[in-house]
Amino acid sequence: MHGVGGTTPQEMLGDPRVTLITGDDTAACYRRTDDSDAEARPADYHGRAVREAYCWSNLTSGNGARALWLLLVPFMVANLAHWMRPAAPPAHKAHRIYDLLVRVLALTLTILLAAAACEVALDLTAWQCAGTPACVADRSWLGFVSPADHGWWSAPGRRLVLASVVPLLVIGFLWWLSHRTWSAYESASPPPRTPGTSRDTPADERTALSMHGFWYGRRLVARLRAAHTTAGVLTVAATLRVATAKADRHSGADALLTVTGQALTALVVLLAAATLVIVWRTARSEAAPDDQSDRLVVRALPYASLGVLALIAVHSAWARPGAHSSGALPGAAAFGGIAVFQGVVVLALAVTAWVLQRAVRSEQRTALRGMGGPAVALLSCAVGGVLSGGVAQRFADWLDGAATPGQEHAPMPGPPVLLSWQASVLPLLLVVVAIVAVLAAVRVVITRSRIAEDIPGFYDPRERPDARRTKRIAGTIARALLTDAAPVLVAATAAVTLVLGAGAVAGAWITGRAPGRATEGAAPFVHAAAQTAESLGSWLMGAGVILLVTMGRRAYRDHSARRTIGILWDVGTFWPRAAHPFAPPCYAERAIPDLTWRIATWTERFDGRVVVSGHSQGSVLAAAAVWQLDLVTRSRVALLTYGSPLERLYGRWFPAFFGPPALSGLHRQMDDWRNLWRRTDPIGGPIRLGHEDRRRVDEEPLRDPLAYGRTLQNPLPAQILGHGDYQADPAFDRVRAELLARLDPAPGLPGQRTQRVQDGSGRSSA
Repeated sequence: MHGVGGTTPQEMLGDPRVTLITGDDTAACYRRTDDSDAEARPADYHGRAVREAYCWSNLTSGNGARALWLLLVPFMVANLAHWMRPAAPPAHKAHRIYDLLVRVLALTLTILLAAAACEVALDLTAWQCAGTPACVADRSWLGFVSPADHGWWSAPGRRLVLASVVPLLVIGFLWWLSHRTWSAYESASPPPRTPGTSRDTPADERTALSMHGFWYGRRLVARLRAAHTTAGVLTVAATLRVATAKADRHSGADALLTVTGQALTALVVLLAAATLVIVWRTARSEAAPDDQSDRLVVRALPYASLGVLALIAVHSAWARPGAHSSGALPGAAAFGGIAVFQGVVVLALAVTAWVLQRAVRSEQRTALRGMGGPAVALLSCAVGGVLSGGVAQRFADWLDGAATPGQEHAPMPGPPVLLSWQASVLPLLLVVVAIVAVLAAVRVVITRSRIAEDIPGFYDPRERPDARRTKRIAGTIARALLTDAAPVLVAATAAVTLVLGAGAVAGAWITGRAPGRATEGAAPFVHAAAQTAESLGSWLMGAGVILLVTMGRRAYRDHSARRTIGILWDVGTFWPRAAHPFAPPCYAERAIPDLTWRIATWTERFDGRVVVSGHSQGSVLAAAAVWQLDLVTRSRVALLTYGSPLERLYGRWFPAFFGPPALSGLHRQMDDWRNLWRRTDPIGGPIRLGHEDRRRVDEEPLRDPLAYGRTLQNPLPAQILGHGDYQADPAFDRVRAELLARLDPAPGLPGQRTQRVQDGSGRSSA
């Protein structure tokens, strides 16, 4: 099984002629054409293994348009926070509180997205620009809604109703995308398992990853999709209702409009309460696949919200003589309310994580001492704020032409003041990140100098030392060690984000003006600094959106960029959508049932033994697939991992699922497990399990490069391989041969069926 970079079955099997055994164009198992009918010729394969490659790269890659998935990164990061909870006992009551808080936080991100779309379409375009003659004069496409035209669409309420189509299209697109991927990913059912087999696992070794329904989230994602779609539609409806309600109060509308408006407000509140109840009661059921269909109320909720929105649209479009738009659209304070509520939820999440961490029974290398989930949740809110603010700021600047929205004498008030304050603190956050990056670079230099003294000792002492060669090897090792320092960067960024975010909210609420205008009476240096920070932050917000798309497109075109960005992306999309249904789809909900079906059916049909070999992210899929097997089949499987992030990344950041107790239990329930790793590898590392009564999992670290200098056997300088090409090391063939020999049935045993060994590794499974 290949890793993040992906590869072709021809490269994995070392043969240009391959045959598809089972699967489709998205993910499939392949064999060499010569081995495609191996089961029919058992005599030809006596003592030999049949290699089979599982290719899953099309689950996470595609054309350049897939780069747009990166715009949904706040949803993905919020979903990650769900899986980062500490490894407290499963019966701990705080688990339910933790999961509920993450789901509520994810819901606020959907509301923030809908509010940002409403800000661009309804406030900036239909309310401010269309109601400002100077703005409409330069925008011919807005002429038909200009008040000077006195057309049917020139009324403020009708302009808002027309503009509400834009956020509805955004929400509809997310619903369609979630439904489409839900049908392809979450609907892959696991193979049948004999009832009660999961209960044979000792309680202290039982993990959620072994539950039969863990990789089947069909019903849960459907429920969350209905709730989040309803929340998005209700955000648009509330925006329309707030705008018309304020206009009716000031213009003295007739009693009928007032009464119907209050009734519509009550309907919005009622549907919002129903949405919260669904989010509250929607929890994962992992013991068995949840095949039940949702109740009619849940499925009908999005349609009910659309019906209420249609009624509000008719009410808003009703003729109101003398109505006009001026200033900003009412309800701009909602952004501040969302930010404050998110901060409160994150703090509550931190307290809950602290309680869970105190209940952890074993010592673990947990990232941020259990605070990884709250820190990541805070960053998801920050990224969501940057993306929404960046789009609003850049769009307002484009509409206002040469003027600066929100400044004195500007034709348009511009976006909400909070977005300007958030833009102003963004440069300070980047300064902190830059300082941490500089400290990391200094650490690399210091570590490289310390390691360089020991490098020649790993090789033949007769070779002449080469200072440049030593420095290069030591530098590679030092940079690889930065992975273990990632929690420091996350902690620093999260802490500064919390402080600066609180300062931005306080500044917006206290002054009620943008930073540049709020400091007009201050010292010239302070005023200039505030204006510079506001302008620079506004541009940085807009650049952040462009940067995400650019990085995504480059990742699909450039193999090196795909390797760099891909590991973070594939870690994020490995986990099921337990908190946010609009997050990118979980490829593991297709890949792991594929692997489990293949291993279980093959061993049952041919009474065989299997070596599952996985590199990088492929090793995580391999371990998760083995967990899904019943105990009898699991005992016939050996695992070979190399360049594996199982402990280094997953064990530290997701301790409840990949912590030492879970990995130790998996080791004891399998036939054998061996792990290869290098000190130069920035992703993979040792599994760090004890010897106990069985042989250890981790081999000694592989020497990289294989040769220090030029020798008779290596006349050219050996390449520093780092994370790739583990098969080039002689240790790979040795360890694989040991596993095959260990699985081979003892001679003299009667075999009613032909017994064979299948190895899923490939020549270049990088």
